[in-house]
Amino acid sequence: GSRRVRAAAMVKFSREASNPTKSCKAMGADLRVHYKNTYETARAIKGMTLRVAQKYLQDVCEKKRCIPFRKYVGTCGRTAQAKEFKLTQGRWPIKSCKAILGLLKNAESNAEFKNLDTDNLKIWHVCVHAAQQGRRRTYRAHGRIGPYCSQPCHVELILQEDEEPVEKPKEEAKPKHFTKKQLARRRLKVGGDQ
Repeated sequence: GSRRVRAAAMVKFSREASNPTKSCKAMGADLRVHYKNTYETARAIKGMTLRVAQKYLQDVCEKKRCIPFRKYVGTCGRTAQAKEFKLTQGRWPIKSCKAILGLLKNAESNAEFKNLDTDNLKIWHVCVHAAQQGRRRTYRAHGRIGPYCSQPCHVELILQEDEEPVEKPKEEAKPKHFTKKQLARRRLKVGGDQ
């Protein structure tokens, strides 16, 4: 039979940068870290600057700060460290933090290659998808066999240089148009009790 050869296509991101010249990307496919933990870690750093995110993830690895768990909270313990996010539940997923730190480092070197200002980069887009499960088996009672799957994930990051805020030009105030009913109500208010 004929064998199909898969061409190495460009990897599609779920979103494109608003300004590709001022942004850099990094992606990790089939990372052997738990999807749920990585989802919460990625959500925690979205919107942070590169340096702030790196410092935060290193603090989590040292258990000085926690990752707040917002979505996958089933049987997740409570910690006082989650108060900084006005939440009660949080964890310290060190393996996920190290995986994302690696991606941030990769994105940083991509930014340096494009001559971007690494101190001014912001995490503009971060997305975590569940990858295909790694299947193993576990041995159950009465000679049965059950599934024993790992939950890897794909992660994509887009960092973008912070743009200088542009002041919005002031528009001329348009003359207000009132209906007859509104005018009548206004006259009543002005006139008072008659």
